[in-house]
Amino acid sequence: MPWVDRTLDDITLTGISRSFALADRRVSALDAIDLHVPAGQVAAIVGPSGSGKSTLLRLIAGLLPADTGTVRVGGRAVNGPDPRIGLVFQEPRLLPWRDALANVCYPQELAGRPRPEREARARELMALVGLTGFEDALPAQLSGGMAQRVALARALMLEPRVLLLDEPFGALDALTRDRLDAELLALWERLGATIVIVTHSIPEAVFLADRVVVLSARPGRVVADVGVKLPRPRAWSTLDGPISSSAALSVRAALEAHAPVGVNR
Repeated sequence: MPWVDRTLDDITLTGISRSFALADRRVSALDAIDLHVPAGQVAAIVGPSGSGKSTLLRLIAGLLPADTGTVRVGGRAVNGPDPRIGLVFQEPRLLPWRDALANVCYPQELAGRPRPEREARARELMALVGLTGFEDALPAQLSGGMAQRVALARALMLEPRVLLLDEPFGALDALTRDRLDAELLALWERLGATIVIVTHSIPEAVFLADRVVVLSARPGRVVADVGVKLPRPRAWSTLDGPISSSAALSVRAALEAHAPVGVNR
């Protein structure tokens, strides 16, 4: 696939804070986040509900501005949506009136790329995520897992150097989720990207990531950064070993130590 840009970028967050306005007050979502993700690394973000995990991804993607601090990708400040960064949400968010191929093409259509070029690239990506033969299917005709594959292919259309995933498989059944996690790693090994994935699942975080960053209850702060020393390529059977068990225990201990007030520890 000669069109793939294998140049990767690192991510640096310095002093990031973000709050939101309610009717009569402001609520702090993130407070003083410092984080560096080296180029090519897979980092997982875990934390209690409401700890600002999704907000953090949107700040990296340039969809939200920070109240304080800076976000840099590849050394350049992120001040708005950036073609170097792909984002996959928990819901596929496909356009229901467009078939799968047209949904995948959409980012390059907006960028003004010629139709033959964007369709050729979209077909290659659909083959890469295992959807050859479903180019003409409408979103309503796809299973949840297939729709997420379309969303992933769409996120790759602009050849992102950074890929952000916000619980992309969280709504799927366990077997489908495990299979897509394994396919995501295979895709990463083939194409490369700096990946940050938000998940509520400790096993998923340990399986996918080189490190697991733990956020506290709101306002989210980094309270632990756990390295995962499992060799690659990985299989789900590796989670039964002592290395993964140790990493999972460390992540769980950090989550329990910083659980929201009122939650049993």
